Amino acid sequence: MNIEILYEDENILVINKPAGLVVHPDGRTQEPSVSEWFARAYPDSKDVGESIEKTSGEIIERAGIVHRIDRDTSGILLLAKTKVGHACLKEQFQNREIEKIYHLFVYGALKDDQGTINLPIGRSASNFKKWSAERGARGEKREALTYFKVLKRVSDPPSHKASEGQSKSATFVEAKPKTGRTHQIRVHFKALHHPVVCDKLYAARKPELLGFNRLALHARAISFKNVSGKTVTIEAPYPKDFKRAMDIIGKGVLD
Repeated sequence: MNIEILYEDENILVINKPAGLVVHPDGRTQEPSVSEWFARAYPDSKDVGESIEKTSGEIIERAGIVHRIDRDTSGILLLAKTKVGHACLKEQFQNREIEKIYHLFVYGALKDDQGTINLPIGRSASNFKKWSAERGARGEKREALTYFKVLKRVSDPPSHKASEGQSKSATFVEAKPKTGRTHQIRVHFKALHHPVVCDKLYAARKPELLGFNRLALHARAISFKNVSGKTVTIEAPYPKDFKRAMDIIGKGVLD
């Protein structure tokens, strides 16, 4: 695996995770993972992190893992090289002191230039793999807060709309999740009826836009304090598919 390192000190590592790579094993499938790569690349740190126990009793080791991003999300991921680093980052996540910035493309033209999505998230009533911030969500509904601002809107020209019989539009968005619920950004924008482009779980019937064949979500930047208390801000370069989509949206015309 060719993993790009964005920042490293004796306690903390920041990588640019490629889309398609899972953060840690789920115990159901055999596939490469960030935690596997980390344990090989940093053998002295392979015991840093917290394992999880499945209902079957199987133990899943998660070397270096402090938080996670979805398999098909690209971008910034923090890893802990030492137990001191792990404790430092874990405390900041628990206290919501780490600022995360995501860039994403969503279907349709978002009406507001900026806003706050304050919708609790529970389990989907229709699919055990899904979460929901809409009516009918089941189980415990946990607080979830996402700030967003529009970076760019784009739609097809009138002639294209007429030829296809329907309009296509998309919005390039910056999102800052204050909480860290599973699938939070995906679920929140789905609740606004503007799901993330090419989200095969929450927008399965939507067309692929902007050349994406994976979730159009990138963990763009993060700010945290290292063990010495210094604030560190890191930005992850855009992958090729994001650059291509930004070029398309910059021209103001969808493919």
